[in-house]
Amino acid sequence: RGYDVTFIRNVTDIDDKIINKSATEGRPWWSIGYENERAFNDGYDVLGCLPPTYEPRATGHIPEMIEMMRGLIERGHAYAADGNVYFDVRSFDGYLQLSNQELDNLLQPSGEGETGKRDPRDFAMWKAVKPGEPSWETPWGRGRPGWHLECSAMAHKYLGSAFDIHGGGLDLIFPHHENEIAQAKAFGDEFATYWVHNAWVTLKGEKMSKSLGNSVLVSKMVKDWRPIVLRYYLGTPHYRSMIEYSKEALRDAESAFARIEGFVQRVVEKAGVVEPAAEVPPAFAEAMDDDLGVPQALAIVHTTVRQGNSALAADDKEAAVARLAEVRAMLGVLGLDPLDPQWAEEGDRGDDLHGVVDTLVHLVLDQREAARARKDWAAADAIRDQLNQSGLVIEDSPQGPRWTLGPR
Repeated sequence: RGYDVTFIRNVTDIDDKIINKSATEGRPWWSIGYENERAFNDGYDVLGCLPPTYEPRATGHIPEMIEMMRGLIERGHAYAADGNVYFDVRSFDGYLQLSNQELDNLLQPSGEGETGKRDPRDFAMWKAVKPGEPSWETPWGRGRPGWHLECSAMAHKYLGSAFDIHGGGLDLIFPHHENEIAQAKAFGDEFATYWVHNAWVTLKGEKMSKSLGNSVLVSKMVKDWRPIVLRYYLGTPHYRSMIEYSKEALRDAESAFARIEGFVQRVVEKAGVVEPAAEVPPAFAEAMDDDLGVPQALAIVHTTVRQGNSALAADDKEAAVARLAEVRAMLGVLGLDPLDPQWAEEGDRGDDLHGVVDTLVHLVLDQREAARARKDWAAADAIRDQLNQSGLVIEDSPQGPRWTLGPR
């Protein structure tokens, strides 16, 4: 829609898990945080995700956290006890509105060493230092930040007192997002206008996570599947829909994207590279404007592809070119345009092998053409069947036979 977007993706580079892993492996805590940060960014990069405007780390923003805690204590929303700083949840009237819970029924998760609470439901913004743990100096003693405080302080620094959209997984609504809201609004910020919570990738109905041991890493997946296909698989369901992981589902995604990619390739062969249309079709925009309705928007893409294929079959070059321009514009919004330079590297990785395979396939196709010329249809069909069994799809076009990789 042409907005100038500021996208902040903050990094939690200190928390209980990092500290525990540091102790278990005998490694510095900061090396574990940085290792995970790089792996995360590598996964996003290979899937063609746009980088954030800024990517602040929590440990680089202790002064902002101290400022927020001081302001909350002065306003009567927080208090210090035993070197910890807690948020007084009863002091904030809007607490739990996001998750629609009742405070009297609340069981607040609590960590080790969180002593001195006035109410067991109060949550820690700052945790008192423990032996062997990293710590920073504050007016209330040495310690380290709580997860919730990190996010509120960094949002305030980089987005100001009010911003449009806050993302995150469904599992973060409580306690994390509720506590973020409480801190920020009690401090005086308006905070987020829209909350956009995404569902998960699941395996046998359970959320994928390292702690459950059921996760499949992007770095492994892209060795078996093209990154653009993996992006199609992950990006095309609605963001609030669970995605049940299976190889069959990935094969279906691969086949669906191959239909789009095949149309693009056929028009390019016939008319050369076609630039994306200046605007997407209205129906596509309407679907995307309705809570990011990607499945409905993608249906418009596939309909346009079918119309383009019909134009190709009727030898209507002008109509085929017009449909490709629309398809490229829509795919560009979704980050799935196979002709976009961001995916050029994906093609480059296999260029050398593609050339070898192309030469070998055309040697076999020449034999098939020779069999057809002498009307030996059985031999021609046998060659085609063997190529299909090897994973290649052969199409006969006016320009001669062409091959593509078929679904796995």
